[in-house]
Amino acid sequence: MSSAIYGVLWALFRAVGLVCFRYRVVGAVPKTGGFIVAANHASYLDIPFLGCGIWRRAWYLGRSDLFPVPGFKAICQWLGWIPLRTGRLDRDAFGKAVSLVKAGKIVVIFPEGGRSEDGRLQFPKPGIGVIVAQTGCAVVPAYLKGTYEVLPTGTMWPRFRPVTVIYGAPITFSRNGENGEAKQFYQEVTRTVMDRIASLGDVESPVQQSRAGIRKAE
Repeated sequence: MSSAIYGVLWALFRAVGLVCFRYRVVGAVPKTGGFIVAANHASYLDIPFLGCGIWRRAWYLGRSDLFPVPGFKAICQWLGWIPLRTGRLDRDAFGKAVSLVKAGKIVVIFPEGGRSEDGRLQFPKPGIGVIVAQTGCAVVPAYLKGTYEVLPTGTMWPRFRPVTVIYGAPITFSRNGENGEAKQFYQEVTRTVMDRIASLGDVESPVQQSRAGIRKAE
């Protein structure tokens, strides 16, 4: 039943995107298998716009305070939202994500851990590396272009601006963080994924932004 409703909402939002926001998709995700889709996060509209470009059902890791209304929160979980407690490693949330990927499902994660205040990429959190280490799955990078302009932080009503979702080629990692190298592996995964997301959007990665800030300060 939840899959049917997910499909109806997918079709409805895609239609709205095409009519109101000139919604466009570049690239595609694999048609089979379990993997992660990792994208930048600048707007509340990122989840539906990202999902409308995936022709399979997906599950979404998101902050546990994203939908504070109890009844609505339960509905969102039923449809595929995985509430993630921030500030520490949420083993329950990541455990569910790992199980879904191992079962051949798609799990969407926003490595930055929250919406960008200015639309620029932020430094990523290590959570995505945890899932990759435990599953060995590929990561499909994605860049959402235009969602910040449609609904930036602090606004309530969307603006009619074009939105494009760009999916890149899957990234695979040869190591899994064993032999005491877990932390380094997590950092390698998150850094590689964020660099690829930045290249898809033709924008600066967080590391590049930091270096630019240092040069200006000097």
